[in-house]
Amino acid sequence: MKALASGARLEIFETLDSTSLEARRRAATGAGGPLWIAALYQSAGYGRRGSQWRQQNGDVAATFMFRPEAPVERLPELSFVAAVAVLDAIRRFAPSAPLSLKWPNDILADGKKIAGLLLELAGAPGAPVVTLGVGVNIVSAPQGLDYPTARLLDFAPAPPHPRAFVETLDEVFDAQRKVWLQDGFAAIRSQWLGRAAHKGERIRVKLPAETIEGVFTDLDLSGALILDCDGVRRTIAAGAVLPASGIEKRR
Repeated sequence: MKALASGARLEIFETLDSTSLEARRRAATGAGGPLWIAALYQSAGYGRRGSQWRQQNGDVAATFMFRPEAPVERLPELSFVAAVAVLDAIRRFAPSAPLSLKWPNDILADGKKIAGLLLELAGAPGAPVVTLGVGVNIVSAPQGLDYPTARLLDFAPAPPHPRAFVETLDEVFDAQRKVWLQDGFAAIRSQWLGRAAHKGERIRVKLPAETIEGVFTDLDLSGALILDCDGVRRTIAAGAVLPASGIEKRR
């Protein structure tokens, strides 16, 4: 099997329950990659907080499994590394698409979600494996979700086959991962903020016990979201940014 740009292998299945579950099963047996696992159809795909990930044949569903190259406490930074890389990969196929990044790790096209990520740890104690799940809407834009969706087909008349997309993503993720390892999270944070959606705007963020509203002002040095809630600074480590509809415009 031909290796990709990063040296990783790529396996593509007609159908799987979930590429992330398959990666976790392999990690449980001692496998550590680097390996991309892709499926043309998933029967039980999932995203952050266990949400269902809907997919049609032609969309990208893939998980990259690899041994961590940095201390475990730094691994959450990889969500931002991957988000920048996925945006870069989409731009290769749709150069004029209006792309941006929604905290913490969604990719938007014209303000609608076109891709999402799921970063998890698997493997045995003392031998962790990073599994990075990536879902990209190539041909479908699922309806009825908690955030409007888009598809690459609307921005690229000749959308890529999932294999071509994963090959491109492998190349750009490898490049961004090297930036992260060599120059630290600050270099990735700067890139992420330069492409951030809603910076300087009022947003709503759903937390476990409440939904808050404030102006998105910055990311802290760990990647946490900083909001100005009518003069009160709030730092959010985990949450979901909701659609802007219904937010009162304030000066």
